[in-house]
Amino acid sequence: MKWTPLPVAPSRLAESPMWHPVTQQLYWCDIPAGMLHRWDPVHQVHEDWSLGSDAACCVPVADGSVLVALRRGIVHLNPNTGAIRDVASAPYDIGKERFNDGKADPMGRFWVGTIYEPRQPPLARVYRLDQSPGHARLTVVADQLTVSNGLAFSPDGRTAYRSDTTSHTVWKAELSAATGETGPWSVLASFERPQAGQPLHRYGGRPDGAAVDAQGCYWAAMYEGQRLVRLSPQGELLQSLELPVRCPTMPCFGGDDLRTLYVTSARDHRPEAELQEQPWAGCVLQARVEVPGVPLHCALLP
Repeated sequence: MKWTPLPVAPSRLAESPMWHPVTQQLYWCDIPAGMLHRWDPVHQVHEDWSLGSDAACCVPVADGSVLVALRRGIVHLNPNTGAIRDVASAPYDIGKERFNDGKADPMGRFWVGTIYEPRQPPLARVYRLDQSPGHARLTVVADQLTVSNGLAFSPDGRTAYRSDTTSHTVWKAELSAATGETGPWSVLASFERPQAGQPLHRYGGRPDGAAVDAQGCYWAAMYEGQRLVRLSPQGELLQSLELPVRCPTMPCFGGDDLRTLYVTSARDHRPEAELQEQPWAGCVLQARVEVPGVPLHCALLP
């Protein structure tokens, strides 16, 4: 597979690539820089917005705008005007926790997990943004996590996926599209943890962000593993795709045929020798794939 970077300066921690199904443009976040980026592949134009707070993830809205989860809470951004409107305040201590990975479900509810920065005890959670006329509230749908990641939904909308990066585990659960409630979570896949003194080139990595393709397979970025894995809906490892960067953070499908695979990556806090060997660290990588993705669900606008 031939990987190339977008012609955009690398981010410190690029995350949450999102192909907007309405505007046909790619968005992604640079978390510690508090930036939201946009790339228009047709016109080869890059734009960005400084949001003043750690920018964790973004989801599309049907009018062409986006919702963004910041450390301080969820906001609505109108890219045409730059106007930002608060939607929901963070339900945690922003000094110790922040939003992390997120996706909209088939009915337009924004699901977003958190990272508990002290790591222990496991106090991170996954929230669902529920709405009623004139009101938005965050409902807990999973807890006892450290680094919530890997949120995704099956093409038929009947399965929800999530991971906890620290525990090297991906879970799945039956999803009620009507209510947003899930059944019990079961393990989809678990990955080996690193051993003391184990060199990184022998470590397979831990599951970070994810996407689902048209065949219902789950693609996970394996942080520090320098690869993507493609899992069947039953958790069988179907493919392991090597990358030119040590720390991929999340894949997504884009392009007019949803067969361009974009992968964000990290360079923050990486060894200098590694960065010298991997100059694309922090870039958004792209490659063509045979199996297309599915269009992302648009979030309802509170």
